[in-house]
Amino acid sequence: MSLYPIVDAQSASPRRYPPQRVRRERERAARRRYPGDLTDAQWALIAPLVTPPVGGRRGRPPAHPMRAIVAAILYVTCTGCPWRALPREFPPPGTVYWWFARWRDDHTLMRLHDRLREQCRTAAGRHRHPTAGAIDSQSVRAADTVPRRSRGFDVAKKVNGRKRHIVVDTMGLLLAVMVTGAHVNDRSIARDLLWRTRLFHPGLRLIWADGGYIGTLST
Repeated sequence: MSLYPIVDAQSASPRRYPPQRVRRERERAARRRYPGDLTDAQWALIAPLVTPPVGGRRGRPPAHPMRAIVAAILYVTCTGCPWRALPREFPPPGTVYWWFARWRDDHTLMRLHDRLREQCRTAAGRHRHPTAGAIDSQSVRAADTVPRRSRGFDVAKKVNGRKRHIVVDTMGLLLAVMVTGAHVNDRSIARDLLWRTRLFHPGLRLIWADGGYIGTLST
């Protein structure tokens, strides 16, 4: 019976295990779940939006399953690793990023997010379109790789980095977001953020805000 060499971490010399054990270890590794892996039910919710149509499509068909592409994108989102650091079980990093950039630019990700938010609201017994929400901002430190033109210093919070301005519904689900340098005043960006929120969510009638938005919104 042939044996496969496997290096034992506790010994300087390689140990040999039967091929049945090697096969079991490989099968166990193939079944290992990563952050961002989707269940069959979760994939069924988003598959219609990210799966290219079959009929009348020109060019070569995708070389990798869309489910694997989505899982790789979610892995990067959950772990924060660089694209090039994707595990080998996923499609090539260049392919994964190409699909991510395409879905970002053609607003597929936005439509996907909106559909999931509507389903969450419906499941909670609410109307799928919100009528009230809240606006706020948060300054976060930026890594050294973030260029200076897109960062700033928040004097009040003593944070050098970026600021995310968000509008959420009463369930805390995201409606709109804008990212600026941390030095940008809340009121100076609120007018543009609220205009965009109103554009995509015309049913909104009430927005709560804290003291940082007191005064007239900048034009």
